[in-house]
Amino acid sequence: MSAHHHINYLEIPVINLAQSKQFFSTVFNWQFKDYGPQYSCFLDVGIDGGFYETTQSFSLANGSPLIVIYSENLSETQQAITTSGGTISKNIFEFPGGRRFHFLDTNGNEFAVWSE
Repeated sequence: MSAHHHINYLEIPVINLAQSKQFFSTVFNWQFKDYGPQYSCFLDVGIDGGFYETTQSFSLANGSPLIVIYSENLSETQQAITTSGGTISKNIFEFPGGRRFHFLDTNGNEFAVWSE
């Protein structure tokens, strides 16, 4: 059941839907359910959402919010990202409460991964 006034769904633009599904499935073990050829939903990853095909990508530089994913092992996750075609855009750094890094997925979208 959805909670009143809580964020409960994200829609993320991607240039290549099949490539995005492969990347996030391989690196983060996400599962998908397709709704037509240009939309795929991800569930049970902390928040539900979906990828939709478009010609645009997002980054902090153009004012987009940062989607942050938790990892128990930053180094392993960082290696999985680069092995799967992603690019590290900001190396691991400390911040109050933990450490994190930023990466670009195979579509050029910027995400972060953090750990305590």
